[in-house]
Amino acid sequence: MTRTLKIVAVSGSASRKSRTAALSRALAEGIGREIAAETSFIHLADIAAEVGSTLWRDRAPAPVISALVEVEAADLLIVASPVYRAAIPGLFKHFFDLVDQNGLIDTPVLLAASGGSPYHALVLEHQLRPLFGFFQSLTLPIGVYGTDADFTDYVVTGETLKVRIALAVARAVPLLRALHPQD
Repeated sequence: MTRTLKIVAVSGSASRKSRTAALSRALAEGIGREIAAETSFIHLADIAAEVGSTLWRDRAPAPVISALVEVEAADLLIVASPVYRAAIPGLFKHFFDLVDQNGLIDTPVLLAASGGSPYHALVLEHQLRPLFGFFQSLTLPIGVYGTDADFTDYVVTGETLKVRIALAVARAVPLLRALHPQD
């Protein structure tokens, strides 16, 4: 019996149609070409108002709870954040503040970000990796960062970014297969 990998991709952009969402989609599709997977996408833009008004998880509205439960049930979490003023957006961080602190232990997490210039690529190492280290997640070794120049009409078109996505997928697949055998 084949077990399907459950991928949950979180796009932290304030817009549903964004380079950040395109990057998370490209990563999920890359994994899906290698492993039988079912992918769901959480666009923070869809629940931004509800997340922003939620101070405590036990008082969160249903759409936020649904997204949190989905994140915590992932076999692979793809997190993609835009970079604004050299940092991840506060709303993106606040969403993960609502995740159960034990909800992502040993969950593989593929880190991704997009920004206007290559100068912000270290956001992966200085903000995203420590965040998921707190959760005791298994952050995958290759993070993916794309700039505005890597996208055309919200599609990954930059060759360097495509190579980086392929490398991240190639490095993730053996671990995912070991953790979630499909045969």
